Amino acid sequence: MIVCVLTLTLLLQPAARTLQQATANAVYYCKNFREPDALLMLDVMHRRFGIEVFANSLHRYDQILAQLPLEQTPHLRVFRRIADPYNPILEEDWQAISTDIDFFIVPALYCDRQKLPDNYPDTLNRAANEGGLKLTHTLLACIWIQENGSEESLPEGFLGNVYRATAALIDSDSVVNEIELEAAAFLYLAGQGALVNETFVERVIAVQNDDGGWPRSSDVRGNSYWHSTVLGLFVLLHAKSPASSYTPMLPYVS
Repeated sequence: MIVCVLTLTLLLQPAARTLQQATANAVYYCKNFREPDALLMLDVMHRRFGIEVFANSLHRYDQILAQLPLEQTPHLRVFRRIADPYNPILEEDWQAISTDIDFFIVPALYCDRQKLPDNYPDTLNRAANEGGLKLTHTLLACIWIQENGSEESLPEGFLGNVYRATAALIDSDSVVNEIELEAAAFLYLAGQGALVNETFVERVIAVQNDDGGWPRSSDVRGNSYWHSTVLGLFVLLHAKSPASSYTPMLPYVS
């Protein structure tokens, strides 16, 4: 019996070290990011996992925002809410929202302060049915709706369908691409990490670039891309530190 336990322990140790080292490499790669959207996600990682090298992410975000021409800042001011519950809502920023995805995720981000449109469930349902990035961002919107206390606005059974459809985006082949990383990362953020197959985490580790990042798709080896890397790091952090619950993605008003 003792021999069996020791053998099992030895078998498990290399995998644990591999996950730990892959996570450390990704943190090191991300710590100097200057992409504003990446900095907001690093702020989430700091609050959820206590990664101290990401502690000044919001400060760096504000520095970049202050350096940009005014016409380039509305999007940044809107999504700053991910890191600051007191982020002001400016009418001109709302007017600057232009992409299909932003149209349905921004109302979710601020639904603690502004009522969701009456047709919002239909909007989310159409987005989810389109699949791909619109499906993953439907899940992101659902995360924000739940954390903002407006889950009653979602149709019965909708969340479960979105979870399952998002998990189905992750196939079982050896290729790891950006949409799979996003699906897995958002499922973890939603507290649905059990839907992410353990073998996917192993594949994420296996295709990590030597610099600690990930390309857009592992079947076309190339330079690491900030978005894929942030998503990959989210996957590894949750796999490395499993818990029944985590600090919310959005900070609360105290």
